[in-house]
Order: sequence, then C-alpha cells, then structure tokens
Amino acid sequence: MSFTNTTNATTTTMTSIPDVMPAIVVEEHGDPTVMKTKEIPVPKPSVGEVLVKNAYSGVNFIDTYYRTGLYQAPLPLTPGREGSGTVVAVHPSVTDLEVGDKVVYLSNNGSYAAYTTVDSKDVVKLPQGLDEKTAAAVLLQGLTAWTFVREAGQVQPDDWVLVHAAAGGVGSILTQMLKAVGAKVIATASSEEKCQLAKSYGAQYVIQSRGGSVPEKVKEITGGHGVDVIFDGVGKATFDSDLEMIARKGTIIVFGNASGPVPPFDILRLGPKNAKIARPVVFNYVATHQELQKYANVLFDIVIAGKVIIKIHDVYPLEDAARAHQDLEGRKTTGKLLLKCD
Repeated sequence: MSFTNTTNATTTTMTSIPDVMPAIVVEEHGDPTVMKTKEIPVPKPSVGEVLVKNAYSGVNFIDTYYRTGLYQAPLPLTPGREGSGTVVAVHPSVTDLEVGDKVVYLSNNGSYAAYTTVDSKDVVKLPQGLDEKTAAAVLLQGLTAWTFVREAGQVQPDDWVLVHAAAGGVGSILTQMLKAVGAKVIATASSEEKCQLAKSYGAQYVIQSRGGSVPEKVKEITGGHGVDVIFDGVGKATFDSDLEMIARKGTIIVFGNASGPVPPFDILRLGPKNAKIARPVVFNYVATHQELQKYANVLFDIVIAGKVIIKIHDVYPLEDAARAHQDLEGRKTTGKLLLKCD
C-alpha cells in the first residue's frame, strides 16, 4: 500500500504494511492492568517522518509515570519512548533515511506497538556491530547516563560519586561510565545480590540501601568529605539522605521518581553546603538531530568496544507489557527490560 500526504505526494513504502496492528493502549490512568492489547490503525508518516516496523521497544520508568498520570499526556495513549527496527515507509520530505534502513529511535508517539511513526531527526541508523536488541536496550538509558555524567554532573576524575539503585537499568550504565571516567563510585542497591552486581559494574564501594545507614557509611567511606555528585533515580525516599550526604559545593541530580516525586522543600536547605540540585531531562540534551547523533555515536562506540556492558533482564512479548511494568515497579529486575514487537 502507499501512504499520501496532504500534497498528494506518494510516500516511499514497502508493500507489506497492514492496515491495523497490535499495540498497547492506556485509556485510563492506573496500575499496570490498565494497559490493554488492541488492534489499532497503522499510522501514516507525516511531513518529516518515517514509519518504523518495530523489532524491540525499551521499557523505562518514564513509561510508568505516563501510565499512572504522574506525567500528563492525552488519553488514550500508547506508552514507550524508544524502539528499534526497520524503516518501512518514508515521507517524501525525508531525504536522509530510506526504506530498509535498520534504525533505533526516540519518540513521543509510542513504541509499545508493531509500528511507530517517528520524526526523522529522532532516528539514528544502526552502526556496524550493533544489533537491534542491544540498540533498543541502550539508547534511552545510555544517552541518559552519558549526558548526565558529562553535562548535568560534569564529573571529573577522582570525584566521589554516589549512584542510587546501581543494579538497575540506568544505574548499571551510570556506574560503568563513571568508573571509566575515573570517578570514585559508591553504589547503593536494595539487596546483597544487587550490591554484588553493582560491584561487578565497577563500583568500588557498595551499600545495601535497606539497612537505613547509608549516610553514615558514606561519611565513613569518604573520610567525612561526602559525595561530590549524587545520581538519584529513586526520588522521594532518598532525597533527605542526599542532602545529608552531599559534599560542600556538591551536585544532587534527581532524574527519577521510583519511590514517588520529591516533595516541595525549603531551598534554604542548600545553603549550608552551597549544594546544587539539578532535575535534567535527557531529551533536552538531544533536542536536535546533531546533538542526538553526537551523543549516540559516542555511546555506540563505547558499547561496541565493550567498555559498557548492557545487561538485559528479560524480553517480554508485547502483550505482556503489564507484567513488565509490574516487575519494574516491584524492583524485581536488574538491567534492561524489552518488549518484542514483531
């Protein structure tokens, strides 16, 4: 079939695209059971877009925030902010991608589906040596980790750095990257097994977070200095201890809400240590195609060279997206979760 735009220009397309596809649809906010598998129309690429036949979709905590309504988006919605697959249709306005290209992408259009339309500026071709599964597993979390290390945290060699939930998807990548840039890495994790995983990723020190004595142990490890940079994807449950552990002139980077969002707080609490707080969003570091390509190139080189190992916890069938969210929110996972879309 062929797609047409409003100017009646014919979109370059494969002939095997169906009219409808399976997709995960959220029609009301709530727990993972609100995600239903439905047959919906295959979208058509508009100006500047391509249509990707998804092989894999990455599952991320941000998907749960849109599902619950913590982050707002119009309903009904299809979750998913990243995916990998094959370009199967190209709007005539797009000149840098072709039907048949293997790609990985970021998108607001929902990747928990068989097909997704994506703005071409948010698409990166897969380099030699990187397969679709690894690409979907590393793109969003890897870009998050690398941009936060380089831009938000501006981490320097020998900085004391603490990573919360260091055995998880972003945490495991952060830990490896921080070790690679020469930081002294302290990792927290919720169990002894996860602490050992964090250590295998390069953390020099590990602390079991459920013991309730993280600040005291950090003080002991750092000789009273505290940590120069904290990477916190947990949020509400760890924020007060972050303020306790941060070193003078240190930076707290809050990038997730696994335990709930950080409540309003008195900004004067930053004064005693001249501490800084950042709440970065990776999409603002890769807002242009040039930025995305630059950071993706570095990320892919690191992965292909084996300097960062991407651990995939499990690959779930598309229709099991609810189970993937249950496992993620239940802290049953170590590493990346993927959905198999084809």
